[in-house]
Amino acid sequence: MRRGVVAGVSAYLIWGLFPLYWPLLEPAGAVEILAHRMIWSLLAMALVLTALRQWRAIRAIPLRVWLLVALAAALIAVNWGVYIYAVNNGQVIGASLGYFMNPLVSVLIGVLALGERLRPVQWTAVGLGVAAAVVISISGGRIPYLSVVLALSFGCYGLVKKVVPLTPTVSLTAEGMVLAIPAAATVIALQASGDGTLTDNGIGHVVLLLLTGVVTVIPLLAFGRAAQALPLSVLGLLQYLTPVVQFLLGVLWAHESMPPARWAGFGLIWCALVLLSADALRRARRSRVAYS
Repeated sequence: MRRGVVAGVSAYLIWGLFPLYWPLLEPAGAVEILAHRMIWSLLAMALVLTALRQWRAIRAIPLRVWLLVALAAALIAVNWGVYIYAVNNGQVIGASLGYFMNPLVSVLIGVLALGERLRPVQWTAVGLGVAAAVVISISGGRIPYLSVVLALSFGCYGLVKKVVPLTPTVSLTAEGMVLAIPAAATVIALQASGDGTLTDNGIGHVVLLLLTGVVTVIPLLAFGRAAQALPLSVLGLLQYLTPVVQFLLGVLWAHESMPPARWAGFGLIWCALVLLSADALRRARRSRVAYS
């Protein structure tokens, strides 16, 4: 279990530290960074799949599953693109809010898409989440659209992944294959129009763009190891490490504005997550007792 905890902490910590990496890729814009991330992530996953000798599983994917893979790929592309845009446009705290909101969105998706029934504690948590969104919207003068899109896209991505009958490595490689053509077309179009940055900013810039694949795949593989080794209750608690690190970077590193009303909104979100976590831990403890 100790190795699982190390893997889980490593994955969530790397995801949390992404706001330090994306600005290093300037002057590349969010669209160009996203396209390179898609391309080099596919290359990295192809190497992993080759090492594991799993290409036969790719060839065996039926059309119906490819459609689900395409949907998952579109959702994660939206999530990645919005996140990169948010970080590179001074909205690190807004990005962290999206990932703080994600567990609440996942609960609502369970109700709306899977017909799950919520317990009173979960309804209370959802209510606090809605109140937090209202408070933050009023304090900022607008709905936190980027946060909402991040939470919805990742929540829906999780739903699709739940029904895709593929191993994580095969699924991620297949998603990369779906995204490869539009990503390559984007890079070529940007270079042809003179708006691309691949060839005009030195070898260091090229290396940093290539490494987007590595920094994408490493935490995904670490997460896969943690998911196999840890109970869901522990994994669920570790997931909050990512938005916590993002939030701290937004406040302490990027020095983004946090007026009192925004603090109040985040406080409501944190209370909701405490309720969800406590309820999940209590149910996990009861299940262990029941089966012991």
